[in-house]
Amino acid sequence: MTDTDPADAAGSGAALDGVKVLDIATLFAGPLAATLLGDYGADVIKVEHPRGDPVRSHGASKDGVGLWWKMLSRNKKAITLYLGSPEGQETFRRMVADADVVIENFRPGTLERWGLGHDVLSEINPRLVLARVTGFGQYGPYSGRPGFGTLAEAMSGFAAITGEPDGPPTLPPFGLADGVSALTAAFGIMTALHARERTGRGQVLDLAIIEPMVTLLGPQAITYDQLGELQPRTGNRSANNAPRNTYRTRDGSWVAVSTSAQSVAERVMRLVGRPEFVDEPWFASGAERAKHADELDEAVGSWIAQRTRGEVTEAFEAANAAIAPVYEMSDIFTDPQYQALETITTVDDEELGPIRFQNVPFRLSETPGEVRWPGPRKGRDNAEVLGAYGVGADELADLAERGIV
Repeated sequence: MTDTDPADAAGSGAALDGVKVLDIATLFAGPLAATLLGDYGADVIKVEHPRGDPVRSHGASKDGVGLWWKMLSRNKKAITLYLGSPEGQETFRRMVADADVVIENFRPGTLERWGLGHDVLSEINPRLVLARVTGFGQYGPYSGRPGFGTLAEAMSGFAAITGEPDGPPTLPPFGLADGVSALTAAFGIMTALHARERTGRGQVLDLAIIEPMVTLLGPQAITYDQLGELQPRTGNRSANNAPRNTYRTRDGSWVAVSTSAQSVAERVMRLVGRPEFVDEPWFASGAERAKHADELDEAVGSWIAQRTRGEVTEAFEAANAAIAPVYEMSDIFTDPQYQALETITTVDDEELGPIRFQNVPFRLSETPGEVRWPGPRKGRDNAEVLGAYGVGADELADLAERGIV
């Protein structure tokens, strides 16, 4: 870890105080990994191209201010630096000297072409962890292809099993593969930092976005290997248990029911007035229950359709059966459980005033994370950060005039 200026520290008790991260990645997976580290106290410096990171203009905006940027670049200092220029490369090499982590997602070979490959960076700083987050990894026949989360959701096997049986493969309407990869990258970075405490050296983390999604598919690989079976699309149903679906209530809301545990399945059927199913020989197995999903869905669905969401939820809770309402974001903002967990936090923004978005994703009892500020204005921290590496006011002005910062 590196020494940190007390003025820059995230606050006493932050788990990752003293860890310096240079985030030169764009869009989602790499930057979100950096966000997670920043949430728990790492000093994250976001390095943008002088024209601005693509996320600034991606998705919804208010008064010309990108909202996704505010969430994704929280807890980061923002500087501009054109790494394709000799001056930008030299400045970045100076920054690497006291960094712990660099996160990048350029196509393989780009950093090397700029004179910023791992061989160069590790010579400057042998303790550096270089996290390389790309669509297909650093080698192999597809490594040079442009890679996005959508492609990973398709190639991982996820889309093939998602959707109705008679419908097309279905992609998620948000960056699922990017989010999963970001969580995996953050774990990989922390693993490499822990190993460094033993070896004294950093290393390269090579993360292909197509791989973490494959991991999430659970036993599908070994099932195919051993049985030659491929999982079909089943909509909201499961091949491993039933009833398991979404059901519409009398007041037009939707609820989700899960019966992964045998005892819960029995409670549900007794609750909906169909205890005779419990005595059927096939009911004792989740996989066998799934073969009777039509019957079970009809029984559960017709009972739920006669009641409001509140009545259904109350009855399921009283029976100790598993149910959840199907929420939209407006529900999350007002739900008492989310409020108790402080899942949505409020922070002051220099451009938009008070704004609300997701809080840190988990709680530590001794070293809690915190959202300290939202994504900053472009180049807000140029003078402070670059000044610490010998870039004076006159040089900074000259670099800005030439489009390097």
